[in-house]
Amino acid sequence: MTQDRCPDSWTRRGALRAVAAAAAATSTQAWSAVGGMSRPRPAGPPVARIEPVREIFFGQTVVDNYRWMENAKDADWEPFMRGQDAYARRVLDAIPGRAVLAARVAALSGGTAIAYGVQSAGGRIFYQVRPAGANNFKLAVRQGVDGAERILVDPTTMKGEGGTHQSLDWWLASPDGRHVVYGLSSAGSENSMLHVMEVETQRVLPERIAGTQYASPSWLPDSSGFFYGRVADPALLGTPAYYQNGPRLLHRLGSEVKADTVVMVRGFDPAVSVDENDFPVTLATRGGQHVVLVLQGGVRRENPVYVAELAALLAGKAAWRQVCSIADEVVDFAFDHSDLYLLTTRGADNGKLLRTPLARASYADAQVVVPEGERVIEALAMARDGLYLKDLDGGYHTVRRLDRQGGLAPVALPWEGSIEGLSAQLDEDGLWMDGTGWLLPFTVFRHRPAAQGPGHTERVPLAPASTLNLDDYEARRLFVTARDGTKVPLSVVSRKGLPHNRRNPTLVQAYGSYQISINPYFNPRSLAFLERGGVLAVAHVRGGGEFGKRWWKGGQKLSKPNTWRDLIDCCEHLIKAGWASRDTLSMQGGSAGGITVGMALTERPDLFAGVISNVGVSNALRAEFAQNGPPNIAEFGSVTDADGFKGLFAMDALQHVRDGARYPAVLLSVGMTDPRVDAWNGGKMVARLQQANRSHKPILLRVHFDAGHGIGSTRSQIDDERADEFAFVLWRAGRRSVA
Repeated sequence: MTQDRCPDSWTRRGALRAVAAAAAATSTQAWSAVGGMSRPRPAGPPVARIEPVREIFFGQTVVDNYRWMENAKDADWEPFMRGQDAYARRVLDAIPGRAVLAARVAALSGGTAIAYGVQSAGGRIFYQVRPAGANNFKLAVRQGVDGAERILVDPTTMKGEGGTHQSLDWWLASPDGRHVVYGLSSAGSENSMLHVMEVETQRVLPERIAGTQYASPSWLPDSSGFFYGRVADPALLGTPAYYQNGPRLLHRLGSEVKADTVVMVRGFDPAVSVDENDFPVTLATRGGQHVVLVLQGGVRRENPVYVAELAALLAGKAAWRQVCSIADEVVDFAFDHSDLYLLTTRGADNGKLLRTPLARASYADAQVVVPEGERVIEALAMARDGLYLKDLDGGYHTVRRLDRQGGLAPVALPWEGSIEGLSAQLDEDGLWMDGTGWLLPFTVFRHRPAAQGPGHTERVPLAPASTLNLDDYEARRLFVTARDGTKVPLSVVSRKGLPHNRRNPTLVQAYGSYQISINPYFNPRSLAFLERGGVLAVAHVRGGGEFGKRWWKGGQKLSKPNTWRDLIDCCEHLIKAGWASRDTLSMQGGSAGGITVGMALTERPDLFAGVISNVGVSNALRAEFAQNGPPNIAEFGSVTDADGFKGLFAMDALQHVRDGARYPAVLLSVGMTDPRVDAWNGGKMVARLQQANRSHKPILLRVHFDAGHGIGSTRSQIDDERADEFAFVLWRAGRRSVA
């Protein structure tokens, strides 16, 4: 969610307007004092032009004064964004001690090596690693766990167009371990270019395939080629049609890309109903005779599944058999050579597991092999010794194994926290896991089953263990009673023995969409804030997935207000419990979490000293008209129907900013190459807040010109942004210096 700042000269007609506006704004956008000491006032931000666009939805008039920002070619757009970033940079750099804090953040992140995402193939172990001091993750391989590490793909040695940094977006090794397919993109855009490497020689093959952000590759069992997805037309980049009608293709190693064959796309097979927003994904297993097709409907969790014989598909004669429809609520699946396992929430909010033979797969005839329980079944991984189930309870994970005889037993884990990655292979026993916790650095674990007994789970040293001393800190798992009586989990991390004197700088994070949980995770950068007396908290609000489907639906669409009101209620609890006060409390949300913090800001501006929104959605009413909009309608709704408009208007922070209100300090950030949340969300929001605010507290927009949504940002980019955020929170809490 960060990038290097590239201030530039303003040009064309936007230059004169922006410079004049900045001069006028200097007198109204006051620089607040730090700890009572007067400081110079930086030149104010540029003022955006106002061109009202009025629309009527179901009898209600909506006015958008900044619709012009949605046109990236508008002459005023880039000058406005550069001016806003320059102003934010001047304000943030002037915070006393910011440079010292930034150095500490960089030392903490750079001093910790991280490895994750293991895949075993052909006796080799593939994984991603960021060595201590490195600026980005690399793809590495070993011949077995004890073998020497060899770097296959190092984005830090590459440059994209215009000298922008490269990122490794995704990768997958072939079953025999001889090749790896991977995607690279520039400047955090996620607009991947597909590559193939021969592992032994590290020779990169000639084939290049553009538009593969969501390639979701799957190798053929004999490693001779792979299925992949791409966009239908790269020329549509930046439009709502960009992700629509993308094909699924088969590429054979050594063949020209133009010879790739389409295996599924909308209208390709009358037996398969593909929507324009569906991403067809085909998957085969090692040594298997069948191929599974899932129609991934954007962010939709429940998707149709089909099965066909692999040989028939390769011969161009696939007879697809539908296993389930959207109404069957299948949210995950796994399969071996004989059976297909379906995880469904139909009639079981926490999920139940079904099994059906691949040769005659049918949801209607499937048998329940794991009934619904108190914990949420979140994900599946198929190994040779059985099927592993990842369970979730309020954000914390556990694991069970369904063995080949139908026995179900827990897998003992040597930590309490979360599992960020789960990996297993049909030709190998056991399970690979990426484990972490509030005070547990990311660690690779491997579970080895035993012929008798529970087996053993151990740490795998693919990266040196962290040397950070975490004994001085503690994590608490609390519950807050929301205004409607719902118990909302609240996680709090702080220094041990921190007094509850209401003076602690406190930063509360929240998200609340897509049934995605904020699980316990460790970020070494956070120590720079904690060791300065800060408190980090996570409000596990409704709309997320901490308690499965019911928690998600309780904060979705017309129920979305529960999401930000849960956050508000958690923040009020922290104040009542003495952790913070209204003068020391800040909140933070990113991406869809921008809805959460944006609406909490507009509903309760009196409650917060500071607000941070990272690449956040601020203008929900316009979301479906953005590049990534159509795939997200399933989650947020559409303005084309009455309930959809009602829900979207209620969650649109831009529309709820009030003229003359006294808002707290706000720090927004956007990425100019962001493919998920368009930068105009932040541009519109900062313009509206700066126009409406009467508190004279700073409203800042941090613009990343060499990054997107944060996926693929370099370590130094992230360091720089975290330093700004921690400095901002400490500053707004009244610290004379944040050093």
